[in-house]
Amino acid sequence: MAQFLAKEVVRSPHTVVGRHWHALADGRIQCDVCPRYCKLHEGQRGLCFVRAASQGRMVLTSYGRSSGFCIDPIEKKPLNHFLPGTPVLSFGTAGCNLTCKFCQNWDMSKSREMDTLADAASPETLARAAAELGCRSIAFTYNDPVIFLEYAVDVARACRANGVRSVAVSAGYVTPEARRDFFAHIDAANIDLKGFTEDFYRKLCSAHLQPVLDTLVYLKQETDVWFEITTLLIPGENDSEAELESLTRWVVDNLGPDVPLHFTAFHPDWRMRETEATPHATLRRARATALAAGLRYVYLGNVHDGPESSTYCHQCGGMLIGRDWYELSTWRLSGDGKCLSCGAEMSGVIEGPAGTWGAKRQPIRLADYARGGGAA
Repeated sequence: MAQFLAKEVVRSPHTVVGRHWHALADGRIQCDVCPRYCKLHEGQRGLCFVRAASQGRMVLTSYGRSSGFCIDPIEKKPLNHFLPGTPVLSFGTAGCNLTCKFCQNWDMSKSREMDTLADAASPETLARAAAELGCRSIAFTYNDPVIFLEYAVDVARACRANGVRSVAVSAGYVTPEARRDFFAHIDAANIDLKGFTEDFYRKLCSAHLQPVLDTLVYLKQETDVWFEITTLLIPGENDSEAELESLTRWVVDNLGPDVPLHFTAFHPDWRMRETEATPHATLRRARATALAAGLRYVYLGNVHDGPESSTYCHQCGGMLIGRDWYELSTWRLSGDGKCLSCGAEMSGVIEGPAGTWGAKRQPIRLADYARGGGAA
C-alpha cells in the first residue's frame, strides 16, 4: 500500500534521485527495483517505505542514514566460507520490500519511523572506518539492501577503493535490471530462500518464489559473487520432508553441490508469536536431507550445535573448520583453502589463516570517522 511522503522529507539531504524507475502515461511513476513494481502518485511511498515519488521522479529517502553500526563476526551474516573468522562492519536502514509475518528483524525492517535511522555516514566515511577498524568487509544487513540500492552501491564503490569487500544479506527479491546493477558491486552475499513453494511466499511474504530463484541462478551463472543460502525453518509452514527434498534437489541441480546452505531456527516473533520455535530435531533432519541430496556444506543456525555448524572436507570427511557459535576452534586449511589432510579444495574465499575476531559484537560511532579521526 502506498503512503504519502511528507514535504519536509523531500527536502532532506538524505533524499537522492533513485535509479530504476519510469514514468507512466497516467502521470504516476513506477519503481523498477523489485518485482512489486509500485506505481506511485506524487508524494506517495512504495511498500518498502523508503522509495517515493517526488517532483515526478523516484527518490530514495534514507540515503546515508542507518539504524546503527557495529562490528560482527562474518559468520553471523551467516557466511561460513567467506574470510572465516574476520570482522565485518554491519549496518542497515529501515523498511523492506517483503511483508514476512515471521520477520526476525521487524523492529528495523518494518519500521515506518525515520527516527529509527539515528546514525548517519557518507560512503567515504563508512569505507574509511571499515579500513581503519581492520574490517575485511562491510555488510548491508538487518533489512534488505535492495531497497536502498543507490546508497549500497556508493558504499560498495568507496569500499573497493579502500580494499574493503562488500557483503549483501538479501532476500533476492529484485528485478533483472536492478539485480545486475546491485550485484556488480558486491563481493559476497547470503540469500534468504524463505521457502520453496509459491503458496508460502504468497501467504507469508506477499511475494513470489520465482524471482528469488532467478537471483540465485543469476549469481551462480553470471557473477563471481560468493554466495550462501539461508532458510528459516518454520514449523508447519516450510519444514515438510517433501519441501526440504525439493529445495535441496533444486539447489544441487541448479547451483551445484558447493553452495553452502544454512537451516536456521525460527523463534516466535512479529505476527507469528503463536507458532512454536523450531525443534532442534527438525534442523538436524533438514541437514540430513540436504546432505543426502548431494550438498557438501550444510549448517544449522540459531541453535548451539558445534558438530553440525562445522565444516568438513567433502573428500576425506575430516573437520576443516570447527565452530562453537561464532568462535572458530579447529582450523585445518592451507592459506589457499585446501584440506591439510588430503589436499581437496574447500569452496569459498579463503585468504591466509583464520581470522581471530571471535563472537564479539562491537557498536561503532561513525561520527568520529566523519571528522577524519579514529574511534574515540
